[in-house]
Amino acid sequence: MNNRHLLVSTALLVCTSSAWAEDAITRNAYFGETHMHTALSLDAFIGGARLMPSDSLRFAKGASVIVDGRHKQLKRPLDFAAVSDHVEYLGEMYSTIYPDAPGHLQDDLKQLRSLETLEDKQKWFYKYVVSNNRGDDPSHPPFYMGPETTKSGWQIIKDAAEEHNDPGTFTAFVAFEWSAAPGGGNMHRNVIFRDSVAPELPYSSYDSNKVEDLWDWLQMSADEGSTLLAIPHNSNASKQLMFPDTDSFGNDLTTDWAERRQMWEPLIEMMQIKGNSEVHEAFWQADEFADFENANSIQKNSNRYFHKRDFVREGLKIGLAEERKLGVNPYQYGFIGGTDNHNGLPSDVAEDDFTGGHGPEDGTVERRRTGGVGGWIDGADLSIGSLAGVWAEENTRASIWDSMKRRETFATSGTRIKVRMFGGVGLSATDPATMVSEGYDTGTPMGGILAASDMAPTFTVYAEKDPDGANLDRVQIIKGWVDSSGDIHETVVDVAWAGDRAPDEGGKLPSVGNTVDLKTALYTNDIGATTLFGRWTDPDFDPGNGAFYYVRALEIPTPRWTTYDAVRNELPLLADIPAIIQERAWGSPIWSSPKP
Repeated sequence: MNNRHLLVSTALLVCTSSAWAEDAITRNAYFGETHMHTALSLDAFIGGARLMPSDSLRFAKGASVIVDGRHKQLKRPLDFAAVSDHVEYLGEMYSTIYPDAPGHLQDDLKQLRSLETLEDKQKWFYKYVVSNNRGDDPSHPPFYMGPETTKSGWQIIKDAAEEHNDPGTFTAFVAFEWSAAPGGGNMHRNVIFRDSVAPELPYSSYDSNKVEDLWDWLQMSADEGSTLLAIPHNSNASKQLMFPDTDSFGNDLTTDWAERRQMWEPLIEMMQIKGNSEVHEAFWQADEFADFENANSIQKNSNRYFHKRDFVREGLKIGLAEERKLGVNPYQYGFIGGTDNHNGLPSDVAEDDFTGGHGPEDGTVERRRTGGVGGWIDGADLSIGSLAGVWAEENTRASIWDSMKRRETFATSGTRIKVRMFGGVGLSATDPATMVSEGYDTGTPMGGILAASDMAPTFTVYAEKDPDGANLDRVQIIKGWVDSSGDIHETVVDVAWAGDRAPDEGGKLPSVGNTVDLKTALYTNDIGATTLFGRWTDPDFDPGNGAFYYVRALEIPTPRWTTYDAVRNELPLLADIPAIIQERAWGSPIWSSPKP
């Protein structure tokens, strides 16, 4: 079910300066990175990555670095970043990189340091990563010299975070990636620490590739003084494992299982360089914007055929159904973004300067157009990645981590759109400033749960364009719910939009238009709005049904990175690849629990 209810929405267009909207904001929007890799990740090193964690954090703060023989520099520094190297080979990479490390002169590592051709690098990747990590019982390779080397590699990551953390200016998190991939289904988690209190050794999928064991380790670490959370990887390649109906051991889900998942995993990665995991056009034909960065060529590798259950919106709905059975929603996820960049470049997300994210695999125009990332995806199908957004009181580890924990977060497709939503009975704000004060005083912010009520909730939403980017097309609210029979439903509502458009008789809002010149890869902001504000009351609210509501804001059409590549190099546009896209942002849901 995918209806459009527009009669009860109040669509208000607000075009104004950023400062006007910011005056009354008690929490600020900060942008950053929660998922990227340096030379301490084996797959990244094989691909030519030589930036270390400290180099990557310097880049995040605005410094210029050299990657693949060219200078790279962010146009705008980040507010925060986490280096999340794969810990499965952290000790092996310490031995590889440091001449005085145990095992440095081992023959396999000599060979690794001397790999030159793409073919040889791919063979190494398949031998030591694919054939091992994606099996049922992964283990360290023969050149692993023991946990002391892992400890040394982990210390490098922690030291870099301490070196670059600058409270009030830039936040550097201690982090790592647990990289389980049983049967090729991607079940990775990025573990983020609130402060510098972290165990001497991280936890890898070689310790266990069962997520329940990871939760046990998180609890043990918390008992020893750490404050941490885990963020599941982009779900599109999870082979239906990210939102399962049994646990990792094949047992039925229990209330305890649901409580633990909700406790340790408040967020999920909505999008990254390997595509968008919100929805897919094959399963959401009624959603006219479901064709965005679908990354279909992932399905060519490791039998990662897409199913509806691999996507976040469906996972949220399944969570509502599980809540009816278990009393707890195990998939009560807020949204966050990341890149999964393997060149050591956090949030390298400029469409007009995309140079790939995996060394020589996608590091040339030819490889991006005709090749791909071995074992994963075609080059032309890659996305630039995603940005993480948070609403936090200040730019510090504690404040930003706390916003993640309470799910007051949003993800963007790379642009710096700010998006915000509050829910509650009787919300009446007609401008963004009042919306914030009213929302915190009497309502519920993104990531929260509405107070129980027999009255329908009202949602106030606000989106602000990237100051250096494209204008906004529209703001939508996506609702999902489970009825008394246990059936799940959804609807998409246009709440606010640019221009004097009006929905047709079927409720469809006309297109905003398109100013992109495909010959020059240029566009203009002659259409769209700089800010959008709207208010919507749910006309079908039933207090006996569990529901979620999240906001999605879309920009006007702009050139995709493949179009910039083609124009810059005087090449034809690629067939069957979108030449234009509508960048977007997703705000974490607000939930309504079923009333007993």
